[in-house]
Amino acid sequence: MTDKLDPRPTAHSRVTLSRIMTALDVNLYGTVHGGVLVKFADDVAGAAAARHSGGTAVTASMDEIIFLEPVRVGDLVHASAQVNWTGATSMEVGVRLTAERWDTAGGDPLTVATAYLVFVGIDVAGNPRPVPAVRPDDPENERRFREALIRREHRLARRAAIQRARADHG
Repeated sequence: MTDKLDPRPTAHSRVTLSRIMTALDVNLYGTVHGGVLVKFADDVAGAAAARHSGGTAVTASMDEIIFLEPVRVGDLVHASAQVNWTGATSMEVGVRLTAERWDTAGGDPLTVATAYLVFVGIDVAGNPRPVPAVRPDDPENERRFREALIRREHRLARRAAIQRARADHG
Protein backbone atom coordinates (compact mmCIF):
# COMPACT_ATOMS: atom_id res chain seq x y z
CA MET A 1 0.00 0.00 0.00
CA THR A 2 1.27 3.47 -0.86
CA ASP A 3 1.61 6.26 1.66
CA LYS A 4 -0.73 9.22 1.19
CA LEU A 5 2.35 11.45 0.75
CA ASP A 6 4.31 9.24 -1.66
CA PRO A 7 5.36 11.23 -4.75
CA ARG A 8 2.82 11.09 -7.57
CA PRO A 9 3.53 11.30 -11.29
CA THR A 10 2.32 14.36 -13.16
CA ALA A 11 -0.20 12.21 -15.03
CA HIS A 12 -1.98 11.40 -11.75
CA SER A 13 -3.36 14.92 -11.46
CA ARG A 14 -4.52 15.46 -15.06
CA VAL A 15 -8.13 16.57 -15.43
CA THR A 16 -10.16 17.84 -18.39
CA LEU A 17 -13.55 19.52 -18.12
CA SER A 18 -15.60 20.51 -21.16
CA ARG A 19 -18.60 22.77 -21.72
CA ILE A 20 -20.44 24.52 -24.50
CA MET A 21 -20.45 28.30 -24.17
CA THR A 22 -23.93 29.84 -24.18
CA ALA A 23 -25.53 33.26 -24.50
CA LEU A 24 -25.31 33.56 -20.69
CA ASP A 25 -21.50 33.62 -21.00
CA VAL A 26 -21.29 36.58 -23.40
CA ASN A 27 -19.84 40.04 -22.74
CA LEU A 28 -20.90 43.31 -24.35
CA TYR A 29 -18.72 42.55 -27.40
CA GLY A 30 -20.52 39.31 -28.26
CA THR A 31 -17.69 37.01 -27.18
CA VAL A 32 -17.38 34.92 -24.02
CA HIS A 33 -16.55 37.04 -20.98
CA GLY A 34 -12.99 36.62 -19.68
CA GLY A 35 -14.35 36.06 -16.18
CA VAL A 36 -16.23 32.98 -17.37
CA LEU A 37 -12.96 31.55 -18.67
CA VAL A 38 -11.13 32.49 -15.45
CA LYS A 39 -13.74 30.62 -13.40
CA PHE A 40 -13.54 27.63 -15.73
CA ALA A 41 -9.73 27.62 -15.38
CA ASP A 42 -10.06 27.83 -11.57
CA ASP A 43 -12.58 24.97 -11.55
CA VAL A 44 -10.37 22.58 -13.53
CA ALA A 45 -7.24 23.63 -11.61
CA GLY A 46 -9.04 22.94 -8.33
CA ALA A 47 -10.00 19.47 -9.52
CA ALA A 48 -6.39 18.72 -10.50
CA ALA A 49 -5.08 20.04 -7.15
CA ALA A 50 -7.62 17.98 -5.18
CA ARG A 51 -6.83 14.86 -7.21
CA HIS A 52 -3.08 15.27 -6.69
CA SER A 53 -3.27 16.15 -3.00
CA GLY A 54 -5.93 13.60 -2.14
CA GLY A 55 -8.18 16.13 -0.43
CA THR A 56 -9.36 19.69 -0.25
CA ALA A 57 -7.23 22.34 -1.94
CA VAL A 58 -8.04 26.04 -2.24
CA THR A 59 -6.92 28.72 -4.67
CA ALA A 60 -4.13 30.84 -3.18
CA SER A 61 -3.27 32.88 -6.26
CA MET A 62 -3.46 33.10 -10.00
CA ASP A 63 -0.05 33.93 -11.45
CA GLU A 64 -1.30 34.76 -14.88
CA ILE A 65 -3.93 34.07 -17.46
CA ILE A 66 -3.26 34.81 -21.08
CA PHE A 67 -6.19 35.11 -23.47
CA LEU A 68 -4.97 34.12 -26.92
CA GLU A 69 -8.16 33.95 -29.01
CA PRO A 70 -11.77 35.03 -28.46
CA VAL A 71 -14.30 32.37 -27.53
CA ARG A 72 -17.77 32.52 -29.06
CA VAL A 73 -21.23 31.28 -28.16
CA GLY A 74 -21.56 27.67 -29.27
CA ASP A 75 -17.86 26.85 -28.96
CA LEU A 76 -17.07 23.65 -27.08
CA VAL A 77 -14.32 24.63 -24.64
CA HIS A 78 -12.04 22.07 -23.01
CA ALA A 79 -10.13 23.06 -19.86
CA SER A 80 -7.19 20.77 -19.11
CA ALA A 81 -5.04 21.01 -15.98
CA GLN A 82 -2.20 19.27 -14.20
CA VAL A 83 0.02 19.88 -11.20
CA ASN A 84 3.39 21.18 -12.44
CA TRP A 85 5.18 21.68 -9.12
CA THR A 86 4.64 21.06 -5.42
CA GLY A 87 6.02 22.56 -2.23
CA ALA A 88 5.31 21.42 1.32
CA THR A 89 1.64 22.50 1.25
CA SER A 90 1.25 24.29 -2.09
CA MET A 91 0.98 23.27 -5.73
CA GLU A 92 1.25 25.10 -9.03
CA VAL A 93 -1.37 23.99 -11.52
CA GLY A 94 -1.05 24.71 -15.24
CA VAL A 95 -4.23 25.13 -17.29
CA ARG A 96 -4.83 25.15 -21.04
CA LEU A 97 -8.19 26.07 -22.53
CA THR A 98 -8.93 24.95 -26.08
CA ALA A 99 -12.03 25.55 -28.18
CA GLU A 100 -13.72 23.60 -30.91
CA ARG A 101 -15.52 26.16 -33.05
CA TRP A 102 -19.22 25.37 -33.46
CA ASP A 103 -19.15 26.39 -37.14
CA THR A 104 -16.11 24.30 -38.12
CA ALA A 105 -16.93 20.90 -36.66
CA GLY A 106 -14.09 18.46 -36.98
CA GLY A 107 -11.39 21.13 -37.03
CA ASP A 108 -8.44 21.02 -34.68
CA PRO A 109 -9.09 22.59 -31.26
CA LEU A 110 -7.64 26.08 -30.96
CA THR A 111 -5.75 27.10 -27.81
CA VAL A 112 -7.69 30.11 -26.47
CA ALA A 113 -6.08 30.68 -23.05
CA THR A 114 -3.40 29.45 -20.66
CA ALA A 115 -3.09 30.03 -16.92
CA TYR A 116 -1.04 29.20 -13.83
CA LEU A 117 -2.69 28.98 -10.42
CA VAL A 118 -1.34 28.17 -6.97
CA PHE A 119 -3.37 25.99 -4.63
CA VAL A 120 -2.82 25.08 -0.99
CA GLY A 121 -3.92 21.78 0.49
CA ILE A 122 -6.02 22.34 3.61
CA ASP A 123 -7.25 20.09 6.41
CA VAL A 124 -10.75 19.99 7.93
CA ALA A 125 -9.92 22.94 10.19
CA GLY A 126 -8.85 25.03 7.18
CA ASN A 127 -5.14 24.89 8.00
CA PRO A 128 -2.47 24.13 5.39
CA ARG A 129 -1.63 20.44 5.19
CA PRO A 130 1.26 18.59 3.54
CA VAL A 131 0.75 17.54 -0.08
CA PRO A 132 2.55 14.77 -1.97
CA ALA A 133 5.48 15.75 -4.17
CA VAL A 134 4.90 15.71 -7.91
CA ARG A 135 7.22 13.50 -9.95
CA PRO A 136 7.58 14.76 -13.54
CA ASP A 137 7.05 11.74 -15.76
CA ASP A 138 8.57 12.92 -19.05
CA PRO A 139 10.88 15.66 -20.43
CA GLU A 140 7.93 18.03 -21.11
CA ASN A 141 6.79 17.79 -17.49
CA GLU A 142 10.37 18.24 -16.26
CA ARG A 143 10.43 21.52 -18.25
CA ARG A 144 7.11 22.58 -16.69
CA PHE A 145 8.48 21.77 -13.23
CA ARG A 146 11.59 23.93 -13.83
CA GLU A 147 9.50 26.83 -15.18
CA ALA A 148 7.16 26.56 -12.17
CA LEU A 149 10.18 27.03 -9.90
CA ILE A 150 11.01 30.24 -11.77
CA ARG A 151 7.44 31.52 -11.35
CA ARG A 152 7.61 30.67 -7.63
CA GLU A 153 10.89 32.57 -7.21
CA HIS A 154 9.31 35.58 -8.94
CA ARG A 155 6.20 35.42 -6.70
CA LEU A 156 8.33 35.33 -3.56
CA ALA A 157 10.68 38.09 -4.76
CA ARG A 158 7.73 40.32 -5.74
CA ARG A 159 6.06 39.76 -2.36
CA ALA A 160 9.31 40.57 -0.50
CA ALA A 161 9.89 43.72 -2.59
CA ILE A 162 6.35 44.95 -1.89
CA GLN A 163 6.75 44.30 1.83
CA ARG A 164 10.08 46.22 1.84
CA ALA A 165 8.48 49.13 -0.02
CA ARG A 166 5.61 49.26 2.45
CA ALA A 167 8.01 49.17 5.40
CA ASP A 168 10.15 51.95 3.87
CA HIS A 169 7.21 54.18 3.06
CA GLY A 170 4.69 53.06 5.69
